[in-house]
Amino acid sequence: MIATVTLNPSLDRTVTVEELVMDEANRWTSLRRDPGGKGINVSRVIHELGGETIAYGFIGGIDGETLKHLLQQHGVPFDFTPIKGEIRSNFIIADLASCHQTRIDAPGPHIMRHELQKLVQKVKHISPKPDYLAFAGSVPPAVPADIYRQLIEAAKHNGIKTVLDSDNKWLKEGIKAKPNVIKPNVHEAEELLDKHLRSETAIVKALKLLVDRGIEVAVISRGKEGLIAANGEKVIKAIPPQVEVRSTVGAGDSTIAGLVLKLNEGLDIDEACRWAVAAGTAATLTPGTELCRREDVERLLSKVKIKRL
Repeated sequence: MIATVTLNPSLDRTVTVEELVMDEANRWTSLRRDPGGKGINVSRVIHELGGETIAYGFIGGIDGETLKHLLQQHGVPFDFTPIKGEIRSNFIIADLASCHQTRIDAPGPHIMRHELQKLVQKVKHISPKPDYLAFAGSVPPAVPADIYRQLIEAAKHNGIKTVLDSDNKWLKEGIKAKPNVIKPNVHEAEELLDKHLRSETAIVKALKLLVDRGIEVAVISRGKEGLIAANGEKVIKAIPPQVEVRSTVGAGDSTIAGLVLKLNEGLDIDEACRWAVAAGTAATLTPGTELCRREDVERLLSKVKIKRL
């Protein structure tokens, strides 16, 4: 079973307009609401692909109740820690004329010290005990920058494999705890290592460096070019098929879900990355913040190319 922790969940609202005109009244043609936050998205995809999962994290306010209701509709189990504040609302404007998306994200609520401690204790004594615990996404204001490091160390002390998918200071601090799996994109990896990664050779060197630092499976995602991954035995490149992209929102979360789900099932890194890229690519076929669909993932699997580097 794969559990996820989302410290900064959101209720994502996607509005679609025929053509966005600045300084004018624009009427939307469709509106959808989705549970948001990277960890929650990972749980949603794992559930969609037939895996067992549960979502942990903070929840609060009217939007928090709506998020829980939406997860219940999706059939995704959760065990959230309540907070006094309201979870954040994110807004995505999809412009059909330009095929552009504008995303407006909120920073998140203030988390009280006792609320944070409740979640930390829940992770330390997590039950049922998962095989993997994935920590993903941004962190609300005032939460310590080393929170992921604390949580990963607690999980590893409990014999649980860990995944970290974040950026900036949270990734830099969290990686000190040596999570089992990480998946930054190229930009995030450049910030983490303070290196330019403008070629495959540079990316491979960066991945080997991360593995040498104690990461079991290090992956750098490259958008439409797929990903490059390494473990202690080999480095592989997974190349996605060309598709007509509707939205890239949630593609990275779908990628990490496919990867960890298949690693947990015992597949080697080659096949786990095949599923990862198929899931990430499938997510680009759906509108707004909708994630990948199982039938699309399975259809795309055979079209993902795997190369040994």
